[in-house]
Amino acid sequence: MRNEEASRASAPVERWGRFERSFDGPAEGNPYREVTLRGVFRHGSRSVEADGFYNGEGTYKLRFMPDAEGTWTYTVASSSAELDGLQGSFEVVPPQPGNHGPVRVKDRYRFEYADGTAYLPFGTTLYHWCHHGDEAKEEATLASLAESPFNKVRICVLPTGDMDPPSLAFAGSLSEGADVNRMNPDFFAHLEKRLDDLLRLGVEADLILFHPYDRDVWGFERLEAETEDFYIRYVLARLGSFRNVWWSIANEFDFNKHKTMEDWDRLFHVVQRHDPYNHLRSIHNGTKMYDYTRTATYDYSKPWVTHQSVQHWEPSLTSAWLETHRKPVVLDECCYEGTAERRWGNISGEEMVRRFWECMVRGGYAAHGEVFGRGSWVSSGGTLVGESPQRIAFLRKLMEESLPELGRAEAERSCLWVYFGVSRPSYWELSLPEGNDYFVDVVDTWGMRVERLKGTFRGNCTIELPGISYAALRMTVV
Repeated sequence: MRNEEASRASAPVERWGRFERSFDGPAEGNPYREVTLRGVFRHGSRSVEADGFYNGEGTYKLRFMPDAEGTWTYTVASSSAELDGLQGSFEVVPPQPGNHGPVRVKDRYRFEYADGTAYLPFGTTLYHWCHHGDEAKEEATLASLAESPFNKVRICVLPTGDMDPPSLAFAGSLSEGADVNRMNPDFFAHLEKRLDDLLRLGVEADLILFHPYDRDVWGFERLEAETEDFYIRYVLARLGSFRNVWWSIANEFDFNKHKTMEDWDRLFHVVQRHDPYNHLRSIHNGTKMYDYTRTATYDYSKPWVTHQSVQHWEPSLTSAWLETHRKPVVLDECCYEGTAERRWGNISGEEMVRRFWECMVRGGYAAHGEVFGRGSWVSSGGTLVGESPQRIAFLRKLMEESLPELGRAEAERSCLWVYFGVSRPSYWELSLPEGNDYFVDVVDTWGMRVERLKGTFRGNCTIELPGISYAALRMTVV
């Protein structure tokens, strides 16, 4: 019956929303591997192809994120005779308030939504919050995010080796092992529910496809190339139509000793080739956080990389990374606030906030994480307890009031920043660009106070400071 209804027009879909259609098809054998499904979507003279997927129990689905208003038609191409050639149409209407489309790179160093609205990523890390089967904790995580400054989260699709999740992306379990020839629709249905929850909160989901924490339990670190392609294409077919997803090819990829740079290049190519929406793509480093040179373990200048996803504890290198690769820098890990035994998870709230400021005044974007005890925020979510989130919220407010203008000459910028970190100068000598008068604000970044100095300033001038750590100056053209 559903196949007979394919020719009927579907309910309207908003621009950058999600069209979905289900079809009945063959259930025998292994449809995940043996049945291909693809939709060809047409709008005027333009056509876009998107993979469909098997959802189990003889049901196939086709999803699509339309980027233009008006009438769209689609035709199904499939290796199954009962699916091949099915057709239908749907109308795309204007986006609802809050729907700005997917995030793109703007002017080399910045991000913006597809409708031109500026986007400044303020990230946090929730590696496995969807893997524990704890509905109450997941809801608490969403409540915390709703009250937080964070509008981007990093999430792993695959479990680590020491986990026994109630379900995983592949069929199987810890006791049975993973069947890498079949996927698990129940796992994805749950993940999709959470992606929609994040979408309602205005939070981007940076989905980590691979990681090096398998510990020889699941075998995910050393999958055959054909199996990796099968996995990636299924993930893209199911999740690519969510406008708030980004693709991280791997977390700390260089800790995986089974792969070469050519392997990572190939995985990038698979994602790029099969993602019709061109979502943001990057890869996250591990070992080179100990290297204070300008080199990176992955060459972010490669054309299939959209931005730099960096792990490093020294945010002052942001300027060098921007200069080297000429792409946005997202410092996705600069250590975590907390009490972990390892140094990556035991910096203070003050130090976390300092690293955010150091990164952002140089034109980059930083990300947060918390590690307080077992079952911490970075691994399973819950409730934020650290001191940094409210100060990061204060920073976000200031930055959204006066967006950084990296890429322009200093004399052309309408807002300039000086950040002092732990230093406590009693005054500062400014040399402001000629031709403009400036308001000067003294910012207490930890106490979350802004004081505008009397009058205006130009050229060479001396600014009295309160002599406290973590102060900043904001100079704004009158």
